[in-house]
Amino acid sequence: MFLAAKEMHRGKVKFALLLVAVSLLVFLILVQQALSRALVTSFIGAIENQSAPVLVYATDALRAPQGSVITPPMEELVTASPEVAEAGRIGILSVTFPTSALAEGEELSAVVWGYEEEALGAPADLSAGAYPAAAGEAVGTAGDFELGETLAFEGPGGDTVTFDVVGLAEDSQLAVQPTLFVDYADFEDAALAANPTAMAVLPSLMAVAPATTEAALISDLRAASVDLDPLARADAASEFPGAGQVEQSFLIILGLYGFVVPLVTGLFFLIITFQKTRALTLLRAVGARSGVLVRALLWQVAFILGGGIAVGVGLYALTSLVEIGQLTIVFDWGMVAFWTALLGVLGVLSALASIRRVLAIDPVEATTGGGH
Repeated sequence: MFLAAKEMHRGKVKFALLLVAVSLLVFLILVQQALSRALVTSFIGAIENQSAPVLVYATDALRAPQGSVITPPMEELVTASPEVAEAGRIGILSVTFPTSALAEGEELSAVVWGYEEEALGAPADLSAGAYPAAAGEAVGTAGDFELGETLAFEGPGGDTVTFDVVGLAEDSQLAVQPTLFVDYADFEDAALAANPTAMAVLPSLMAVAPATTEAALISDLRAASVDLDPLARADAASEFPGAGQVEQSFLIILGLYGFVVPLVTGLFFLIITFQKTRALTLLRAVGARSGVLVRALLWQVAFILGGGIAVGVGLYALTSLVEIGQLTIVFDWGMVAFWTALLGVLGVLSALASIRRVLAIDPVEATTGGGH
């Protein structure tokens, strides 16, 4: 350790620059993954964090909830299934609210999500407030709305529908839009206001609870009609159009970052080892054991990786206190532990070339000039 510290003190500038580089790369890895999760959650949060265990789509919607329409015959097939214990309708509508919270003339595009039963389509948990208990009350997505806020939507026919935000739910946006969860009757009022000529309002999805198991329920509904596409909650979230592609793109970027950190560290120490070959040869010639030199190298690798990871995690923690646009970066200890372990192992493995170089040094070269 003494030998490692002395060498780092003599070359403090180059070791400091490597420490900064590793810190920034670790910071980028953690923030990129946090942004990936936040972005994907803003796509599928309303589906992933709602209370219904199974959602039934129209097959031709291709698992896009906004494009799904459940007709009365399809609804009858769902409710008639012996595998269905409970069923409720879910309606989804995109609207534009002029809101006093914004500057004059600005508008807020949002999704209105109507549900019939709290256990079949409402947000699973609230971060503040309460569930709607009266007409015109709504649960809004946290960060987009405030408790007590009132939003009025006026349709082309002049009908106005007003929502009072009485509760807030975390991570419950749909398609990266602020979302209001309301009683299904209020959703119908909003849908009729948006389209005054409509003869009827049809649900977008059916939320169902299984009488036995989810697998049996899904199998029975798929056998009942090719027009029904039932999905378990987790599958409905993962199959949301576009969300999987976003997550896959971020995973490729993270994989490249995870490759670069040990590569940079390994190349740095390999270059340093080549540069100090003469000194290492002399140390071996005067009796320094190869194990001492290897331990000194590993101490330096541990210091650079450990310090870089610590600084990167600190920057990530500071960034998690800031909201980026409509995305909130959440500090995740599990993600920190995973990347710390992975980068530590890869960093040590990347130093193997330097260790092999140290072990291959022949002290006799000090007398023959081979170390020059």
